[in-house]
Amino acid sequence: MRLIGVGVGPGDPELVTLKAVRVLATAGRVFVPVLDAADVGRAETTVRAHASHERIERLVFALNERSDTARRERHWDAAGERVAEWLRATGGTAAFATIGDPNVYSTFAYLAQTVRDLVPEVEVETIPGITAMQAMAAASGTPLVEGTEPLTLLPLTRGVEPLRDALAGDGTVVVYKGGRRLPEIAEIAKEAGRDAVYGEHLGLADERVRPLSDVDGVGPYLATVLLPARRHSRGGKL
Repeated sequence: MRLIGVGVGPGDPELVTLKAVRVLATAGRVFVPVLDAADVGRAETTVRAHASHERIERLVFALNERSDTARRERHWDAAGERVAEWLRATGGTAAFATIGDPNVYSTFAYLAQTVRDLVPEVEVETIPGITAMQAMAAASGTPLVEGTEPLTLLPLTRGVEPLRDALAGDGTVVVYKGGRRLPEIAEIAKEAGRDAVYGEHLGLADERVRPLSDVDGVGPYLATVLLPARRHSRGGKL
C-alpha cells in the first residue's frame, strides 16, 4: 500500500507535472484538503481536471489555525485515521493532492506522519509541484535568483520582524501567508529600498499580480509577495 503526496501547483491545471497527472488518474482514492466539507478547495479544483470525481474525497483540516493546537491536531488525527482506514481496507494506492509542493509548507507532512504511525507498513512518496513563488516569478517576469544570490522564503504567520532581518541582506525574499500584513510589508520594503511585487490567486482566472505599492488594504491568506534582490548590471552577481 502506498500514500503519495502530489503537488498540483498554484492552481492552473496545466501547471501539473505529467507524473502527477498519471498518479491522479490511477490512484484508487485522491484525498484533498478543505476547510469545510461542503467546499471545493483549490487543490480539488485542480485535481478535477485530471481525476474522475467519484474517486475524490475531502479531508477537513484547520488549515489557517495558529493558536488552537488541540483543534488543529484533532483534524490531523481524523484525517490520518480516514486515510489509514482506506489503506487497510484496500491495500491500494492513495494520493493526497496539495497546492504547490508537498514538501514546502504543506499539510501533507502532518498527514504522512500520522498515517505512518497508524500503518507502519505504508510506503510514502512525494511528487514535487510548482510553488507559488515560481508561479509568481513567471507571472511578474522577475527572476527569483541569479548568480550567487541567496533565496529566502518566509511565512509571516507570527509577525513581520523576520522580514526586516531578511531584507538586511542582498538576496531575494519571498513572503508567504502575509495577506493580512500587506501595509506592514510595504512599509518595511520601502524602508529597505526594495521593490515588491504582490500576487494573489496565482494560476486562477482571477489572478492579480501588481506592484505592492499599488495594493490598498489587506489580501487573502495565501497572498505572495516577491522582493527581488538588487541588481545593477547583467551578470553582476556571478
